[in-house]
Order: sequence, then C-alpha cells, then structure tokens
Amino acid sequence: MQTHLWVAKKTRQFYSGFHSLSVALSDGVTGNLMSKKMIKPGRDLLARVNQAFLDYGYSGLSMVVMAKACGFTQRALYYYFSNKEEAFRWALAARNDMVVDLALQAGQSMRAKGGSTLDIITEILDVRYGETRRILTRSPHTVELNAEAFKRCRDLMIKSAVAFQDELEKLILDLQKSRMLKLNGRFTAAQVAQALADGGRAVNQSLPPIAAEDFSARYRQMCEMVLYGCATTTPNAKMPKAK
Repeated sequence: MQTHLWVAKKTRQFYSGFHSLSVALSDGVTGNLMSKKMIKPGRDLLARVNQAFLDYGYSGLSMVVMAKACGFTQRALYYYFSNKEEAFRWALAARNDMVVDLALQAGQSMRAKGGSTLDIITEILDVRYGETRRILTRSPHTVELNAEAFKRCRDLMIKSAVAFQDELEKLILDLQKSRMLKLNGRFTAAQVAQALADGGRAVNQSLPPIAAEDFSARYRQMCEMVLYGCATTTPNAKMPKAK
C-alpha cells in the first residue's frame, strides 16, 4: 500500500499544459470531474494511461487492468478517474496539449537554424500531427482508438484544433512581417492556417494508410501545395474570387 501512496503523491505534480483542461473536461463524462475527493492526474500518470490504451485498446481495457498498468491499486486509480471514458479523455487532452507546445517549440528551433518558411511550418505540423500518429500506428488497436477518439473526445479535439490554428495564424502573420512569406491577397492568414491544419489532419486520415516513416514527407508535400500552389490557370480562364 505504501508503494501506491508514493506513486499517487509523485503524480500529483500538475502538467503546465492543462491551462484549460479541467474546464473542458468538467462538462464531459461526469459533469463534476474535480469533486473534493478527486485528484488532478499528473503528466506521468497520464502517460501511463495513454500507453495502457495503446497496449490494450479501448474495449480491451478495464479499470482493473489500467490500474495494474499504471502501478496503482484499483481503489487508488478511482481518486483520479471515475471511469474508463474519463481516463481516455484526460489522456487525449493531455497529449494534445503537449504536442502543440512541442510543435511550436520545434518551429522556433527550425527558424533559429535558418530554416525556410516551408521548413518551419512542415516541422510544426510533423510534430503536432505526426508524433501522435506515428505512435498510434505502432499499436494493434489503431483503428479502434481513432474511432473512439472521434466518438468520445470530439469537443476536446475541436478546442485543441481552434487553439492550434490560432497559433498558426499568428506565425503566418509574423513570417510575412519578417518578409519570409508574402500572401497573395486572395486568402487571409486565418484561411491559410485553416488549410494547413485541415491538410495535416487529412494526411493522418489518408487511405490507404500512410507508413509511419512517410508522414514527414507527406506533411511537407501538403504544406508546399497549400503555400505555393500546384497548378496554374489556362490563358483564358478566370480566377474565382476568394470567399
């Protein structure tokens, strides 16, 4: 019992990325996530929960098995999550927060190294969308977990998408201000950011599925198409007006 108490104390250190996570989740599964007896899960615990879902899938994972995988007693785990769906939502939201932060940092690093606009944006999308997808493709439960995420966590995914697209828009405006990119006037920075984010998500859902080692090249290809185009009009064609 002492071992589990030590683990519980250790995982009470909060992950700084959860700036709005408890608010988002409080309207989810239970409607009252942070009751007096509940403990906010820390980064280490959520990483173990995430790995447990990767190893067992959603349907194959019970709270008993999850507790063992996380090094907890079942009773101790219920101080963090009321049920499996709540644990799944916490793990997904935490992962999204983490990879967004890492993606933006990767973009800053690429820029500091003298990377081009295409290099910078590709690096950001590769970390934001590629890191999670490469991990997921190694799980035998890829299809099930992907479906469960859209079924149970759509609200969290939308919140994360909107926040990330806002950051992309700021980046595009900054790149233009720094004369690393010049928009042609047909589309706003917000529209370009939306197209890039939509493209990143589309790459992840491609059919046939993309091999884990090929994601980086596909993100770059998509970014180049969005940023610089892949076709020209014929001499007599009229360009449609951007809406």
